[in-house]
Amino acid sequence: MILGPTRGRFAAVKFQGMEDRLNPVPREGIDETTLGGYTEVHGRAPGFEALDGSAYTVAIEVERPDREGDPYAAYLVFVRWSGTGSAIMGHLETGDLASGATETEVRQRLESMPLARAKEILEETITRKQSEDF
Repeated sequence: MILGPTRGRFAAVKFQGMEDRLNPVPREGIDETTLGGYTEVHGRAPGFEALDGSAYTVAIEVERPDREGDPYAAYLVFVRWSGTGSAIMGHLETGDLASGATETEVRQRLESMPLARAKEILEETITRKQSEDF
């Protein structure tokens, strides 16, 4: 059995055998083409090969407000992996992509993001970082 992300936000994913693990079937109402849906179905973070040839995984991060009454902010962190996938080589962060009154609200907004959009944001972030480095 594989458990979903921390704090019980996702139900446990149960696998009867290796075939189930390799080809999981999403629960009704779960869209595995979104950041949150993919994580729930597969029990791990989505990964992408980016325009720089590196492999990245993506995580949603939420910042608590500095002052009570200010909004929560959510953004993405892309972890860059070595060619063997055994070591972290760096990371990229986006700016704030969602803000709202609660952590749950902003996290859910990014969990509903399509994987294709997350990859576009990764590519945009790499391009921006490369231009800043020059």
